Amino acid sequence: MDPFQQMTDWKKNMDHFFGENFWNEFEGIIKPTIPQINLYQTDHELFCVANIPGLVDLDKLDVYVDYSTLELRGTIDIDNSFGIKIKEEILQGVFERRISLPFPVRSDKIKATYKNGLVFIQLHRLISETSRKNRVNVHVLEDN
Repeated sequence: MDPFQQMTDWKKNMDHFFGENFWNEFEGIIKPTIPQINLYQTDHELFCVANIPGLVDLDKLDVYVDYSTLELRGTIDIDNSFGIKIKEEILQGVFERRISLPFPVRSDKIKATYKNGLVFIQLHRLISETSRKNRVNVHVLEDN
């Protein structure tokens, strides 16, 4: 018998027993979240660093900020013309990541840059309650 079919059957039985949302709690353990991020906070600012290797076209990365949510969408696509893949640890593929921020941020004062596979996003605390979702432009950070 096909072991993958057994695994599928086992998962269906677990879904039936525990409910369809049972696996959602394990998603970050079974399949790590991409892109990986670090989030730093000061009194009035947030600084997010996202690991997005192989990004060539910045138009293929969408960064959105909506009140107290940062959303990243895009594709991590590493050139695989080097030969036959023996081991793969760098996660690839289409991603959509929503990050809950510890406080609301201003939509008019956001800076996003990209350098050496990392996206740097600087956000400022929102004082006013009026806000809406805005797309953030990402620029290449030049070496000095």
